[in-house]
Amino acid sequence: MGRQARIDRKTKETEIRLELNLDGTGKARVDTGIPFMDHMLSLLAAHGFMDLELSARGDTEVDDHHTVEDLGICLGLAIKEALNEKKGIRRYGEATVPMDEALARIVMDICNRPVLCYRVSLTKRTTGTFDVGLIKEFFRALVTNSGITMHVDLLSGDEPHHIAEAIFKAFTRALDQASSLDNRLNGNVPSTKGVL
Repeated sequence: MGRQARIDRKTKETEIRLELNLDGTGKARVDTGIPFMDHMLSLLAAHGFMDLELSARGDTEVDDHHTVEDLGICLGLAIKEALNEKKGIRRYGEATVPMDEALARIVMDICNRPVLCYRVSLTKRTTGTFDVGLIKEFFRALVTNSGITMHVDLLSGDEPHHIAEAIFKAFTRALDQASSLDNRLNGNVPSTKGVL
């Protein structure tokens, strides 16, 4: 079956169905009801060489918060399930990605110790009608449910769309690196403890 996962989550606020293949080709079919998140998640699949099928409906008439957070929960659960015991993975990943004037860096450790350090200062919080501040909530939910330690640093940038895109691309490239298999590990877990 490979490194794949399927997550179905239904609450009073959201309903999400997600299928993930970490070893895909970058294909995405995404419909979250939030066009900006559709864009971010589609580029996440493309630049991380993963296949992602995702449909979501939420109480966006209230605002986008519940849906964005629950998307992070589901993607985090899918990553954790797809990596299973994490045998043979490189574990650490790092990527610095430019998007015009924006420059974002993500460093991660797939270690089963969820921590998010998010150092992103925004002078403008919206792109279109989307609150870019919700990206922090998305990644907080993702790391909590995947067991990833992750540092997000915005090194430069002021256009919120560019900032968001740089962050998502850096995330997916770092994840691709950290989750890739290293033959030198001979299928072992990359930890002196023998478990992550």
